[in-house]
Amino acid sequence: MSEEIKKFKITIDGQQVEVAPGTTILEAARQMGGKSVPPAMCYYSKLEGSGGRCRTCLVEVSKGSDADPRPMPKLMASCRTTVMDGMEVKVLTSERAQTGQESVTEFLLVNHPLDCPICDQAGECDLQDLTYQHGLQRTRTEFEKRTFDADDIGPNIKLNMNRCILCARCVLLANQLTEKREHGILNRGWDAEISTYLNKALDNDFIGNIIDVCPVGALTDRTSRFASRVWYTKPMNASCNCDKCSGRAVVWMKGDEILRVTARKDVYGEVEEFICNSCRFDKKDPKMWNIEGPRLIDRHSVISANKYGIAQTSYKHEEGKHHIQIEDQHVTGLEHKKDK
Repeated sequence: MSEEIKKFKITIDGQQVEVAPGTTILEAARQMGGKSVPPAMCYYSKLEGSGGRCRTCLVEVSKGSDADPRPMPKLMASCRTTVMDGMEVKVLTSERAQTGQESVTEFLLVNHPLDCPICDQAGECDLQDLTYQHGLQRTRTEFEKRTFDADDIGPNIKLNMNRCILCARCVLLANQLTEKREHGILNRGWDAEISTYLNKALDNDFIGNIIDVCPVGALTDRTSRFASRVWYTKPMNASCNCDKCSGRAVVWMKGDEILRVTARKDVYGEVEEFICNSCRFDKKDPKMWNIEGPRLIDRHSVISANKYGIAQTSYKHEEGKHHIQIEDQHVTGLEHKKDK
């Protein structure tokens, strides 16, 4: 009989949670839930080697452990700092931590363009949400921002390097899901940028997932570019028969039209199951999908402004026509055609 592993007790903003040894502060906060979960722009639990780059998850460790109660002298990146038994952490209750997160947000915006009104990511952008929470009303920088021309790095992927924060999520995903990565971070320091190798294009069957893991609008879907603002579309859970992936995705609809397809994400914006390029880019006909019902977007952003109820949703195809039937009429703002 194996011995039971002793769990560590950690206190975050006065709330105690027990976690397994080796757990990071960020993951411990996510297990606890609530508003004390630090923001994260580069960390991605499903990508090996992620974290430690953006520093938006800074926290104050006011007590190292029961064995060594001394506080840590500097703010710590919660995605890289493992818990100790008896550790006490402050996030919302620490003025130092909040000031640190504000400073990091200001740093991320040094080169970021003010193009939210034309960016496809607006309404579901992690940096946009972070800016509303911690951003300054005016900039303190006087030098010119770095500028790049938009680039097609694949048949269906557009790269706007102006918006990139070099979180490296797309590079790590390509390392993990593809057999041969064809893009990466070139140059160093101020000149660092995401780009492909010479004469190469990103056309792997699962490379479209870099769009979903990008926390900003640096990587966008060319098949749905400028089609609609995200808050005018309705996310619907859908599934299809696919021999490459699970076929479980979210279709973003405007009326009876599918504008884009994305993978399903959890409350922290991380993909639950990666989907293939065929499902993402090629299947825009509602007849190819089994529409299961409205997708609940549980995040503090414009995208969750509409309140979705539990709806009994069915898909019908009659004489070449298709529409969605919503039986539960308390679902607000959902465009549909009612059966007669």
